[in-house]
Amino acid sequence: MTSDSVIVVGAGVAGLATALRLAPLPVTLLSAAPLGEETATAWAQGGIAAAIGADDAPAFHAADTLGAGAGLSDPAVARRVAEAGPGLVDWLCGLGLAFDRGPDGTLALGLEAAHSRRRIVKAGGDATGAAVLRTLARAVSSCPSVTVVVGRATALMQDGEGRVTGLVARTDRGRVALPARGVVLATGGLGGLYRSTTNPAGAFGSGLVLAARAGAVLRDVEFVQFHPTAIALATEGPTEGPLPLATEALRGEGAVLIDAGGHRVMAGITGAELAPRDVVARAIALRTGHGEAVFLDARRLDVARRFPTVTALCRAAGLDPAAEPIPVRPAAHYHMGGIRVDGRGRSSLPGLWACGEVAATGLHGANRLASNSLLEAMAFAASIAADIQGTEGRAAGPGRAPEETHAPEALPEIRALMEVQVGLVRDAAGLKPAVARLAALARAGSAAATAGLLVAAAALGREESRGAHWRADHPGQREPRATEITLSQALATADAVRDRPMPVSLQDAR
Repeated sequence: MTSDSVIVVGAGVAGLATALRLAPLPVTLLSAAPLGEETATAWAQGGIAAAIGADDAPAFHAADTLGAGAGLSDPAVARRVAEAGPGLVDWLCGLGLAFDRGPDGTLALGLEAAHSRRRIVKAGGDATGAAVLRTLARAVSSCPSVTVVVGRATALMQDGEGRVTGLVARTDRGRVALPARGVVLATGGLGGLYRSTTNPAGAFGSGLVLAARAGAVLRDVEFVQFHPTAIALATEGPTEGPLPLATEALRGEGAVLIDAGGHRVMAGITGAELAPRDVVARAIALRTGHGEAVFLDARRLDVARRFPTVTALCRAAGLDPAAEPIPVRPAAHYHMGGIRVDGRGRSSLPGLWACGEVAATGLHGANRLASNSLLEAMAFAASIAADIQGTEGRAAGPGRAPEETHAPEALPEIRALMEVQVGLVRDAAGLKPAVARLAALARAGSAAATAGLLVAAAALGREESRGAHWRADHPGQREPRATEITLSQALATADAVRDRPMPVSLQDAR
């Protein structure tokens, strides 16, 4: 590669779409595994939200996004992304993606929680993510301007002014420095920090940590969405991997949540099964926390035909969703916060952009609206590519990167700590020791602990309950505000917790 290349880190929908949109600029796509493997995109059972129905409009889609975001979504971003939806569906169709269609040939539209219209476009029933990934990976493989390198980024390179000038990666050639005119992080989320998660096992917030260690400003990192209906496996142990997911579309088509006696779990709750995810997740957790079992009853649906992925996952676990309710529980699913970016995807560090789940664009606010994630990634991929293409090329000059550390990750401890003390329901009594312990591990070089520290420190600073962030000791709400934090501020919060009763205040972005 040459120093005028753009490096895109991550090969999920965000990274692949960005690489394609950047053509014909030379792109090095750094993927942790061969294309199509180890990405959360491939696991996305939902779909792509797009206002294409006769009774729908982008304004309605944007309004639903703002409603789910609990006061923190940016109206301008919500409007822009919603308006991009129909065109992005057309773009995927042009790349050869076969979406599900009705008998008349029009796109079949599904309904999911907190949407006021049927607007979820799907492929393969409940295998949309895998279909999108295959389509984009095929297009990238045939794109002459993209070079795929299998490896993992370990540090960003910066010049004396802090500009990002490339990165250092571990590949089959060992440790290599890759200079670039710009770096786009598209590394996904951090659900793997939790013991119960629907994310790939390696989703520990690697991109978030790369940016944080380089001094980037992060936004709203306390907001971690827990999917209400992960399939509760009877064989699950304390350190086992990801839980399979029973897609939200099941509830959109009429599946209901029941207890062991067959009584409705969501009875009397506004929105019932189609309430925002944080509401449903807490209602289930209230039961499971007291030792009760909760089930998703989809027996009246033709699950095998309409939801083949869920059916296969259930059967692999010894369950028959057509004959028995599916045992479910909440699990870490999506990170709404991330690297703070503007409308062009630019971070606070010159030369660094972020796209997809690793970025905080202002779209999701405190609680992501279902099926907005693939949409957001593709919308911002186009904006980032246009921004880079419209900027005069600046070849990378000399850069420096921090020395690598090889600290033990202590993942079982971190995942258990995050689950119990920085999970679905939080309080200062749990967050303070979590911040202290995670900071100690982060200072020893643990990347996973660094990501966890950022979440825990921001959660300690937000003394209210909003969306996916629920403080048992602060159940009320304050004026809506975004929070911004850097790694140095998170470490200062840990020092304050250790030395003084009150944490360092986080910088508010009002």
